[in-house]
Amino acid sequence: MRNFIRAVQGTPEELAVSTSLTYRDAGVDIDAGDSLVERIKPAARRTMRPEVLAGIGGFGALFEISKKYREPVLVSGTDGVGTKLKLAFELNKHDTIGQDLVAMSVNDILVQGAEPLFFLDYFACGKLDVDTAAQVVEGIARGCELAGCALIGGETAEMPGMYPPGEYDLAGFAVGAVEKSAIIDGKTIKPGDIVLGLGSSGAHSNGYSLIRRIIERARPDMRADFHGRTFAEAVLAPTRIYVKPVLALMQALPVKGLAHITGGGLVDNVPRILQPGLKAVLEKDSWVLPPLFRWLQKEGNVADVEMHRVFNCGIGMAIVLAAEHEKPAAELLSAAGEHVFRIGRIETCAPGEAQTIVV
Repeated sequence: MRNFIRAVQGTPEELAVSTSLTYRDAGVDIDAGDSLVERIKPAARRTMRPEVLAGIGGFGALFEISKKYREPVLVSGTDGVGTKLKLAFELNKHDTIGQDLVAMSVNDILVQGAEPLFFLDYFACGKLDVDTAAQVVEGIARGCELAGCALIGGETAEMPGMYPPGEYDLAGFAVGAVEKSAIIDGKTIKPGDIVLGLGSSGAHSNGYSLIRRIIERARPDMRADFHGRTFAEAVLAPTRIYVKPVLALMQALPVKGLAHITGGGLVDNVPRILQPGLKAVLEKDSWVLPPLFRWLQKEGNVADVEMHRVFNCGIGMAIVLAAEHEKPAAELLSAAGEHVFRIGRIETCAPGEAQTIVV
């Protein structure tokens, strides 16, 4: 009788071998993933465009190119959020990081004159927290609405052991279209043209390794008031999306060049749109350095040259136009809610000279 009971119940070792394992036992919760998909569908639906033929839930999303384009050229961009995610984890604030993800890609493809059409995201974690992931995707959807593009699909990857508890990684991918004859490539820029700057909402999504190091040194109270909001809100302010005002500007006036001011700051990004023999001379006193950057420079004892090659310093997008278009462009952009500054001019550049200088 004892042997029979042992055969039925089994020893602990035998039970360990015979127990039926599931994906959840391995750390992957399929039900949680399905729950997330249902949670985010309403947010995705808010972003839909008429050209979307099939969106979230299928194996692939379908998007029809509008017949308004005679010779459409597709423009694509992909990016992440960098170590700004680390601050989001530490502050347990996940509702704006999705907008950062969208902004980095749509602002990039905008500089070639492209209208963002659709966006896909990749969310990876060790253990899926549906509430946190839903906050992130809501932010992605909000960014897509601001950019006028459809959140057409994505991937949620739960990978046990790959990420520490409470952490995740993000990547985004945007596709836009521009008429072949309307591509902005900077080739028409010439000496005498002017450079307008559009104000940033903060550090956007660049320079956060240095920002985190300065915060570690200065130890600010993240909940303290900082010019009308908490310091945490200031440092995590979502990246501004310039798509709709700049697309409207392109329809009204000939835009010669656009530079999205990301990693590398003003001095490394503006040269990317200039032909050899040209330089941009930017006047640092033409706009006011925002409070966050003044704090970072002071607390980190950061030199001016380092500030200009790491941070946007308050300018998130640079626009090159003919001098005679400065006033109407500034008026149009201001009416759309942008803070506009004339930050510089285009001059000839001697061999070996830097193509962007801040004076």
